[in-house]
Amino acid sequence: MTYRTTLSRTWWLKHNEFKAYMLREATVLPLTFFILCLVSGVYCLWQGENQWTNWQTAMGQPWVLAINALALFASLFHAWTFFQLFPRVMPIRIGQISVPANLLIAGQWAGVLSVIVLFSWLFWGSL
Repeated sequence: MTYRTTLSRTWWLKHNEFKAYMLREATVLPLTFFILCLVSGVYCLWQGENQWTNWQTAMGQPWVLAINALALFASLFHAWTFFQLFPRVMPIRIGQISVPANLLIAGQWAGVLSVIVLFSWLFWGSL
């Protein structure tokens, strides 16, 4: 005989850690919308100038901009939680010395900032 616990649909509401986990997992929703916007933009670009212009108009709608802003914040939140977990899951050692977690986290954010600066420099004239 085995004992199998049953979980209610709201099991994750009982502890703050579970709520934070579910919030982190929910970041996929606005990011999925953002990816679909990008894919539809590439498709419209392939279809021709008229479709591309229509897509640009649709992307300028306030609700689309709001969801894309939410996607930006969701991706930054997701990155923050990942960067906090990374030193615990995969500590880096150089010889006998462990690299401090704060240094690893700062290095990851420096990488994010570098990519933002690079893309801003590359695409500044087209914005």
